Amino acid sequence: MSAPVPDASPHPHALHPHARAAHLALVGAAFAFGTTFVVVKDAVDHVDPFTFLAARFMMAAAVVAVFAWWPGRAPNRRAAPQPRRHGLAAHGLLAGSALLMGYAFQTVGLQRTTGSVSAFITYLLVIMVALLHALRLRRSPTMAVAAGVVMATAGLFLLSAGGGRGGWAVGTGELLTLLGAFGFAIHIMVLDEVAHRHDTLRLHAIQLAVVGVFGLIPTVVRQDFHLPLRVWGAAAYTAVVASALAIFLQTWAQQHLDPTRTALLLMLEPVFAGVVGVFVGDHLGVRGAVGAGAILAGIALAESGPRWARATAAA
Repeated sequence: MSAPVPDASPHPHALHPHARAAHLALVGAAFAFGTTFVVVKDAVDHVDPFTFLAARFMMAAAVVAVFAWWPGRAPNRRAAPQPRRHGLAAHGLLAGSALLMGYAFQTVGLQRTTGSVSAFITYLLVIMVALLHALRLRRSPTMAVAAGVVMATAGLFLLSAGGGRGGWAVGTGELLTLLGAFGFAIHIMVLDEVAHRHDTLRLHAIQLAVVGVFGLIPTVVRQDFHLPLRVWGAAAYTAVVASALAIFLQTWAQQHLDPTRTALLLMLEPVFAGVVGVFVGDHLGVRGAVGAGAILAGIALAESGPRWARATAAA
């Protein structure tokens, strides 16, 4: 999964002339994000998770930075007039730190669970954002959000039990992935506050670099810089397809669709991850499939509430 930079400007009506293209862009982004779980799962089976994160996000930051600071390119006109550079750096560090939390826990969790289970659990961030938003506004969650939390939690236990381990306990991999989802939820909340103040591409490049640099620290300490060729391929794929291209598609689409429709379309991400998982022998089982469906139903129920119950996917 990849965590996107949402556009904080007002969202046009869903019937915008570009709405159809925006729908297709989001489906494409969800597919790209969904394919990364299997790729990352294979990569972290052969290399330390933080080494992989460092390689992936340093490459992604370099790709985005080329476009963000391309000679002659004017910053996003929707950004606040003349944002201060130290403000951009500080906000990029803050957003990148939350993003690092999300990817660190998710990637380490992938060593202890399957890609399909990780994808569905990660998307619980939709409900987490709704709860965090309610807390920030000092209001109780709506009945729809509360019911969605209960349904999704039940789905989490079913999905974990259906993953082949047996029993009903949520394992270490699922708990780590849940913490990763919380990191992604915080990341969305941070961007909701600061994204509109800066050029989107430049803020995105900085936060990607933060994840890459901090991911590099454990690698430098251990002096373990060896990455097999297959891991370099996985890092390049996730860096370009997910962290750079898919996030661009989502960011553009959010300029033409409302947040609720965006979140609902991005729910295709764990579905795509599950389908890809089946082709590589990553079967959910009957209970797992029921649990995955309960999570999606819980998310859809929570999203049927107020418009502020917004969220998005990360890979």
